[in-house]
Amino acid sequence: MGDTVPMSAPRPRPLVGVTTYRQTTAWWSWERDAALVPGPYLDVITAAGGQPLLIPPDRAAAPDPGTPAPDPGDRGGSGPRSDPDAVVAALDALVLIGGGDIDAARFGQAPDPRSGGTDAARDELELDLVRAALAVDLPVLAVCRGLQLLNVALGGDLIQHLPDRVGSHDHQPRPGAFGPITVTTTPGSTVHRVVGDRVEVLCSHHQAVDTLGRGLVVTATSADGVIEAVELTDRRFVVGVQWHPEETGDVALFGALLEAARHRSGSHPAAAAGATGGVRA
Repeated sequence: MGDTVPMSAPRPRPLVGVTTYRQTTAWWSWERDAALVPGPYLDVITAAGGQPLLIPPDRAAAPDPGTPAPDPGDRGGSGPRSDPDAVVAALDALVLIGGGDIDAARFGQAPDPRSGGTDAARDELELDLVRAALAVDLPVLAVCRGLQLLNVALGGDLIQHLPDRVGSHDHQPRPGAFGPITVTTTPGSTVHRVVGDRVEVLCSHHQAVDTLGRGLVVTATSADGVIEAVELTDRRFVVGVQWHPEETGDVALFGALLEAARHRSGSHPAAAAGATGGVRA
């Protein structure tokens, strides 16, 4: 009887952490506290070959309303807390989704009265996740608010109400609505490689990057000069886009994220941390 050749096991889907909203939500006959993520994010991650894993904010750890934002390195707070290093260690990639505005105190400004949807617990968790991800060179795709959070995590700040700067509401025709914007990418960048020279995208943001965070480079802009994509060129894959590719079912950027995750999978996170110096932004 001849030797049998063992069949190789199916290659597991990369595990992609997806940040979420945490809020009271109604479904069927229920109205309960829930962790939420718009379905299109899950659809495009799955279509690109990934396995989404939802990461909810620590509601119990949120400071009381009106409490000043903590120092970025402060790990204080009450109640049980997620361990961002442990979460990141379990992941192959991270997606920071869109959502409400980041607390302006996080980037040293007083809040504009037109800001909304701020969530201290979400800000805190996602900033911690980004720093943990950068420390081990975990591939990151940051969408809309995610791009802004990445910029703040690296010491940058934001334009709090974009129409004041550009004189139009093109980037968000009204709250909750998307506007078509044409962006031009930077040759040689990851975004250029993935989406091409120019692409029409859907945006819904009234804030945007102002001062760039440490190490970030601009890799796409709109005709009015708004920063529409940024990258960290000293990491395997850290890309932020101000638009919403998931809304059009565009899997290209998510596919590039998963490609980077697969290439990283042979390296132990501890080795990656050593290679990057264990950077904490």
